[in-house]
Amino acid sequence: MNAQQTPAPPQTEQIAIIGATAHIGNGEVIENCTIVFKDGKITAIGADLMVPTIGTMINAEGKHVYPGFIAPSKSLGLVEVDAVRASDDQDEIGEMIPHVRSLIAYNAESKVVESMRPNGVLIGQVTPVGGTISGTSSIVQFDAWNWEDAAVKTDDGIHMNWPDFFRRGRWWAGEERGFIPNKEYGKEMADIEMFFQNSIAYGKASEDEKNLPFAAMQGLFDGSQRLYIHADGEKEMTDAITMAKEMGVKNVVIVGGYRANKIVDLLKEHNIPVLVERTHALPSFEDDDYDITYKLPKLLVDAGLLVGLQNEEAANFQVRNLAFYAGQTVAQGLDKETALQLITGNTAKILGIDDMYGTLEEGKSATLFISEGDALDMRTNQLSKAYIDGRDVSLETHQTELWKRYMGKYEREKEGQ
Repeated sequence: MNAQQTPAPPQTEQIAIIGATAHIGNGEVIENCTIVFKDGKITAIGADLMVPTIGTMINAEGKHVYPGFIAPSKSLGLVEVDAVRASDDQDEIGEMIPHVRSLIAYNAESKVVESMRPNGVLIGQVTPVGGTISGTSSIVQFDAWNWEDAAVKTDDGIHMNWPDFFRRGRWWAGEERGFIPNKEYGKEMADIEMFFQNSIAYGKASEDEKNLPFAAMQGLFDGSQRLYIHADGEKEMTDAITMAKEMGVKNVVIVGGYRANKIVDLLKEHNIPVLVERTHALPSFEDDDYDITYKLPKLLVDAGLLVGLQNEEAANFQVRNLAFYAGQTVAQGLDKETALQLITGNTAKILGIDDMYGTLEEGKSATLFISEGDALDMRTNQLSKAYIDGRDVSLETHQTELWKRYMGKYEREKEGQ
């Protein structure tokens, strides 16, 4: 395989999935459910529906239907091979570059993106990295000819990496090992504040000459874009939220939030959701609870916050394990449907696409999949069908091609024995 599977054509006939257990994505489960969709939209869903006689009918008795999983804050489609610079478009030169749009660099034929679909990850937020203000993200679906076809929500938000109050010592430069105070923290914070102030002033001025970075920031102040603050420490998150609100930023999202359970009151006061880092990680500090990364999503959910899961720190291909991060939270006390919301309905709300995606509801996009079993369990997450906007997408990837090739090889060798 030299490229992604050919994108599926538009839905041409009505499709009905019959007899499945439907996991709606908002905490609700419907047994023996019928889901009907046409022209890419769900037209009916429920347990007591009359089975349609027109179109394609899929018997899903004993199987499970889920809304497509959503992967936020990841550079999927922006980097293919880390060691090949020509395939890496996730980080541009500069510190304050909100005008850099990730969408136009998105590679719809990425083999990494293709490998998401067999695990149910059908939508993602393509996010730039690096610098202080990395650029602007967009939300895409994972079955497209090009970035124009892929776009679900264009330029949804700006991503800012807040400086660390403590940083790791550069032992090779004679500094102490471990974490040491960042002496530049105050200056770095002042530089961010100045950039925001200049952006506000630019928005109020009527200058003929356009400043692209300042112009790109205006959506933060009128509420049309979200500010995604990538921060983990208690002080860092507190300083970042305080600054953002003083500057008049309407919608703020914390990404990472390793210490978010320490500032719950502040987050609730400003109605700030958290996209928590993956659960399959070690504690950051030696005095942390050994299981803090496992239980953090439950701590935040129990505190009444809107919580989603992301995988910012790991390699791009590991995003396909998103469902299993959610499954990990079940072992920490969340019920399965609440865990499911962390990668469906909740994330859709956080990204501002819940009007069409994230849950199985009448009138919303038919972006969903059929699994042989529990999709949050790696032993039973086995997809038989997946649909994006009603289109029957391929579940073949370069990995399934290799699996078939070598299984065939071993079968022939076995027969020859």
